[in-house]
Amino acid sequence: MKLKYLMFAGVLSLMLGTSCVSKKTFKAESAKLTDLQNAHTSLQTDLRNCEASKLDANKKLENLETDKKSLESRIQDLLNQIDYLKSNNNTALKQLSDLSVISSSQAESIKKSLDNIGAKDMYIKDLQSAISRKDSLNMVLVMNLKGAIGNLDDSDIEIKVEKSAVYISISDKLLFKSGSYEVTDQAMSVLAKVAKVLKAQPDIEFIVEGHTDNVPIKGGLVKDNWDLSVLRATSVVRILQNNYGLEPKRMTAGGRTEYVPVTDNTTPEGKAKNRRTRIVILPQLDQFFKLLETK
Repeated sequence: MKLKYLMFAGVLSLMLGTSCVSKKTFKAESAKLTDLQNAHTSLQTDLRNCEASKLDANKKLENLETDKKSLESRIQDLLNQIDYLKSNNNTALKQLSDLSVISSSQAESIKKSLDNIGAKDMYIKDLQSAISRKDSLNMVLVMNLKGAIGNLDDSDIEIKVEKSAVYISISDKLLFKSGSYEVTDQAMSVLAKVAKVLKAQPDIEFIVEGHTDNVPIKGGLVKDNWDLSVLRATSVVRILQNNYGLEPKRMTAGGRTEYVPVTDNTTPEGKAKNRRTRIVILPQLDQFFKLLETK
């Protein structure tokens, strides 16, 4: 605006002074006007250059802002990645820690399981050993009994091992008269030999069982086969106690009557086999070595 004002003033002065100024003055003023015009042109050029520079600077500034935002976004992405990696690392470390704990727990569980298996295996071996020793004990008892009793008719007395127990089965005709519970003289010698073997093993307990056939008892003091089977069992127990000194606490007397037969009662032979007195010996395992020492 100042430049235009100066030009306007110069032109006005030129017009007003045309008639009253000299040529020299006119030339001087014209030269000034030209200088002013040149200055104006130069200023206009500078202005345009400044505007262009400004535009260029603004463009660069925009580019810098864009680059800044891009870098900030990149930086944020990198920070997010770092946080993600840190989180994953912490998770991985925790998982490794948990895995270590689980592995330790599993190892302890496996160790306990192996210990239990080992203990059970040892228990099974002990049981097998105990069964073997018990069977051995029973065999020793059988051999001692057979050796003590000698050669008797197998139909009158039977000694065997069955279901981990030793059974001495003495026939009715050897022990008692028909329908009676009084022990015969012949049976006394057999009971003496049995008592000798049993007395040598004071820790062994046994049961004396009376068995009958299915023929009912008729008349007399004995009421029925229950009564007869019990009376025969107690007769044997009393003889072992009173005649041969076996402790009563080691013995049990029981009547089984006709309900545990070894064969059927349809024939005289079958009935004869069922009429018997049985001594059942159930040795304890801790008696095994004592029995071997006396063998």
